[in-house]
Amino acid sequence: MRFAYNTNGCSNHRLEDAIELLADHGYDGVALTLDHHHLDPMRDGWEARADELAERLQRLDLGVVIETGARFLLDPKKKHRPTLLDARVDGRALRVEFLHRAHAVAERLGAEALSFWAGTTPSDCDEATAWDRLCDGISNLLERTPDDCSVPLCVEPEPGMLVETIDDLDRLRTRLGVDANTLRLALDTGHCLVTGDREPDVAVRERQAELGTVSIEDMRRGEHVHLPFGRGDMDLPRVLGALKEVGYERLVCVELSRESHRADRAIPEAIEALKRALADC
Repeated sequence: MRFAYNTNGCSNHRLEDAIELLADHGYDGVALTLDHHHLDPMRDGWEARADELAERLQRLDLGVVIETGARFLLDPKKKHRPTLLDARVDGRALRVEFLHRAHAVAERLGAEALSFWAGTTPSDCDEATAWDRLCDGISNLLERTPDDCSVPLCVEPEPGMLVETIDDLDRLRTRLGVDANTLRLALDTGHCLVTGDREPDVAVRERQAELGTVSIEDMRRGEHVHLPFGRGDMDLPRVLGALKEVGYERLVCVELSRESHRADRAIPEAIEALKRALADC
């Protein structure tokens, strides 16, 4: 099994330093959250920076998954905004452009997947309008995605967002008229504990054929807080056992976005916990 670590959990490090740190501790890849200080695709010169990063990853023999959940990249005053559900047409267009560029970065890096989420429904927006906006935005993204692209687009069900559960992703595909090969599942196993719709290992087995990328961390049931392993309700051997059982070969990405202040300790702690759990499968 191959493990990666999300760079949103080492946001106080330069990107090149974070990548070296992951390689030093035996990770197989990087879950790269594109951000203002970690390969910003909205700044001029991103192509050259992506090519330089591709060479570094190749030299270190690291795989990569592209994540798009940066907090303030598109709007320094509003967290995670604008989204595909934004009231402003130009706001929604900006999110589509960001996702399009993120996909271009992913292609240059030879990434395994691109992960993105729907966004939360604005307070002044009804559910039907929110779904219309989401479908319109993703349709625009798909229209701009070449048929021969090698990096799958993966939607991550996120607690509190319009696409909150795996069943919501099914609804999205139905509305768009696409299948799981067009929009794959970005499964954060911890989110299953928050929403309670499925146990994490059940989700892995049930949706094995559509898994585009998998994230893992500890969480408490009903509480959307990413925790180091051993501090929540995640049965780590059980989840890794399910991934092993279904023959999952892509990166399993640790996401500890609140641990950047102690990344030097959190990074080795996480992979040691994963290795112990894998031995117990």
